[in-house]
Amino acid sequence: MSVERIQSKVWSGERLTDDELNELTAAAQREGGPTLRTTVAQALINADHPRQAISLLLAVRRDFPKEAQVHLALGRALISLEKWTEAEEPLKRALELNPADPEPLKALATVALRRAEWSRAKELLQQVLRKDPFDSEAQLLFSEVEAAQPADLAHGPSLEDFTHALSEVLKAQSTPFLLQKDAVLIRLGRGGVARFDLDSLFREARRTGQDLDGAVALIGRDFAERSLGLPPGKLQLLSKVLPVLRDSSFLERATGTVRREGPAGLWFFYAVEDPEVVLYVPEGVLSAMRVDLEQLDTAAWKNLEAHPAEVRAIELEQGALRLSATPTGLWALAHGDGHDGARVLTPSHQAALEKAAGPGPWRVYLGLRELVLLCRESDTASAKKLEGLESAREGIGGAWRLFEGRLSPLPEWDV
Repeated sequence: MSVERIQSKVWSGERLTDDELNELTAAAQREGGPTLRTTVAQALINADHPRQAISLLLAVRRDFPKEAQVHLALGRALISLEKWTEAEEPLKRALELNPADPEPLKALATVALRRAEWSRAKELLQQVLRKDPFDSEAQLLFSEVEAAQPADLAHGPSLEDFTHALSEVLKAQSTPFLLQKDAVLIRLGRGGVARFDLDSLFREARRTGQDLDGAVALIGRDFAERSLGLPPGKLQLLSKVLPVLRDSSFLERATGTVRREGPAGLWFFYAVEDPEVVLYVPEGVLSAMRVDLEQLDTAAWKNLEAHPAEVRAIELEQGALRLSATPTGLWALAHGDGHDGARVLTPSHQAALEKAAGPGPWRVYLGLRELVLLCRESDTASAKKLEGLESAREGIGGAWRLFEGRLSPLPEWDV
């Protein structure tokens, strides 16, 4: 069968045989463009393998960010997994890139329908039907919206009860939110604000048949994930969390975040890996995701070991730091992501330091958030240079000693 006929089968919703899928995949690899690769992903969706399709589509989107069909296919794959919120972004992008295409509108209407956002679903479908009154899919969806009846709200908890219970859950899990007259606003972890209609949330909660506590717990977990800027799920949190070493002055500024007492009056906080900002994990997220502190801490240190920093030789002259091609007596852990203070406490980084600089004990300077400076304690000239450095606002002040895996404070620089 020709590739064109295979494509036609895919876009009509038919399943491919294994041979047809292999032929299409081989053609996509030869072509390298977005069209056939997206068709392979759609074939996987048709075959009930949406997760494989999503992995493929994310790669295609990275290569071709302005291809509307890639965003549309990604949105559809996420809908098939009932990831309504995650589906919205690629669908809106597909519509932005190709405003004349009715498919993103119908997909967004499907998302609205599943959220019991009846008015929004109707509005989206009416846009499609105004352009093409004979669009059978839009007609079917519109009928489904018309037939969907909200639950009988005459009995059971009221909207006021629901709003109060949801507020209490969000407060308990430290999710940043604001109640308006008819909506709740959630601050998103990567910037921006998401607005949710309270009446729609309430009606959807009642429609599912769950009791009040169960319904608001599920919504609270969803909002906690959004506020943290993570894809939803416990495993995603545990795969991305990293430890951050801070001093006790940070406790007042980090109210409501997860922490554990560290060595010598220092504290470990926990943040989600992000290239642009440190996203500290709120305490409420642990209960919302059913994660305990031990699990979080174990995952954080394991992840840190998987993100190593090199031990680099450093030159320090008149307060200016720069990398050196040859050993100077001063060394740095300088990954620069805010986690280097914690790295210095891991066995793998201590072994790397001993290999590069020789055995300890070491003097440690934690005064910069971007890196950690060290020298051997016996190197009095290098220790003297560290002594003259002032701590930055986000740094940890004082003199520190690292020996046999333990970090301890020194009353003063003794050189």
